[in-house]
Amino acid sequence: MSAVRSIGAVVFDGFETLDLFGPLQMFGTLADHFGISIVAEQHGLVTSRHGQKLSVEHAFDDCQSYDLILVPGGPGTWDQIDNNRLLNWLQDMAPKSEHVLSVCTGAAFLAKAGLLDGRAATTNKLNFDWVTQFGPNVDWQGRARWVEDGAYFTSSGVSAGMDMSLAVIEHLLGAEQADFSATHSEYERQRDPKNDPFALQFGIA
Repeated sequence: MSAVRSIGAVVFDGFETLDLFGPLQMFGTLADHFGISIVAEQHGLVTSRHGQKLSVEHAFDDCQSYDLILVPGGPGTWDQIDNNRLLNWLQDMAPKSEHVLSVCTGAAFLAKAGLLDGRAATTNKLNFDWVTQFGPNVDWQGRARWVEDGAYFTSSGVSAGMDMSLAVIEHLLGAEQADFSATHSEYERQRDPKNDPFALQFGIA
């Protein structure tokens, strides 16, 4: 393991902007420890759900491995859930990674790829029923802002990815570095993974 951990941030048309850039803000603050690459099925440009175009650095066929894999969600998840190239890439690369992270409906990809079988996980509460159908063998946690289970970290919707990422940073580098990243970003960190008011709001817990 090098001093700088590589992060492969997977994108697809229709990804949720904050799902991706919230966590990348937290990791990117610690550039001495994390290097970030944008990964997609093909080289070129990928468009977020809000219309921003993002340049892809690595395509799946490049066979680049990463210390951490980050999978956002967003409305594009519905279009890509049957994308076998994406699912096969996750199946191939996840076991080679130190940690795999998902935000929001990104957990649907991990579940459908079988990577969450036998594990505890969570996802966006507004779309909880849709995501969980892809993981009948997953211990889905209704009331959880994020869940850690071995190498896998999964979070609830959108902004929850920032708290999950800070939990990953604390797990890897210690609380001081996680607090530095949050403070540098002027972000008031949620430290309790069970603090999930949206689960109550949407009747999940």
